[in-house]
Amino acid sequence: MKIPRAVARFNKKVTNPIQRQWAPHLAPWATVEHIGRKSGTHYSTPVLAWVEGDRLSIILVYGADTDWIRNAQAAGRFDLIRKNKRYTVVGPRVVPSDSPDIVKGARLPARISDYVLNGTLLEQ
Repeated sequence: MKIPRAVARFNKKVTNPIQRQWAPHLAPWATVEHIGRKSGTHYSTPVLAWVEGDRLSIILVYGADTDWIRNAQAAGRFDLIRKNKRYTVVGPRVVPSDSPDIVKGARLPARISDYVLNGTLLEQ
């Protein structure tokens, strides 16, 4: 299930600025920090993220073709702040929501989405 683009646009302008205040502190929320692949602008996007060891799974409720995902994949990395800890995530890849590669804690929430972004965490 992919959330409609109109909801995504609304959230980008209204909801995300509010969520950015608490998402880096309250798991499973987290904040993805990435750089625009064309503009070079720094962005901060709240997400739902689960961690298991050095593995990460982020539920992609807006689908696999959003700007932050394209930015992260083009760069091959992005930063993540979760529970007040900063990580670098390398090797971001989109997998189907029924993939066995999804972090255990994210498997049930992944059912609301078609795709999940997986990556490897490097603690900073």
